[in-house]
Amino acid sequence: MSERGADGSAGDADYGRIGGGYATYRQPDARIEQVITAALGGARTVVNVGAGAGSYESAALEVTAVEPSAAMRAQRPAHLSAAVDGVAEHLPFGDDSFDAAMTTFSVHQWSDFKAGLHEMRRVARGPAVVLTCDPDLVRNFWLYAYAPEVLDTEARRYPAIADLTEALGGHTTVTRVPRPSVDIRR
Repeated sequence: MSERGADGSAGDADYGRIGGGYATYRQPDARIEQVITAALGGARTVVNVGAGAGSYESAALEVTAVEPSAAMRAQRPAHLSAAVDGVAEHLPFGDDSFDAAMTTFSVHQWSDFKAGLHEMRRVARGPAVVLTCDPDLVRNFWLYAYAPEVLDTEARRYPAIADLTEALGGHTTVTRVPRPSVDIRR
């Protein structure tokens, strides 16, 4: 999808309609946070593309958040900076403006992920960190046995890891991030 929705959402999800309460239920996992922090290296300034409510933004860093959805920008906690209204494919910053760039679970919403990754590389002097889902591993998820059509549909939304690394260009490292275990017992 190349158009933005009424609240600015850019992708096939209308966060103005479905994003209410997102900041409440989308809480960061410390193990994932550690992997992101390590991948950012010694960065001090970071652009977070498709930042949402800021789940994985470190308070120890100077983060500039970019988020197209007004509903998601409105849910950012007071201790985080306000997000810039923008999309990955057209970041409103000069070349090498940041030490690093990051995105967490948003690349599948971009109208052109290659252009978005190019923009991340353009505005960052250092690493571009992409946390995403590997569509080739979706069938390994326990829920696949119960809802294969749903997970197959979701897997088709994510670019293949090889396509992401090719689009990033230069030196890339792929790190498998262990997914947190979920206790569904009540």
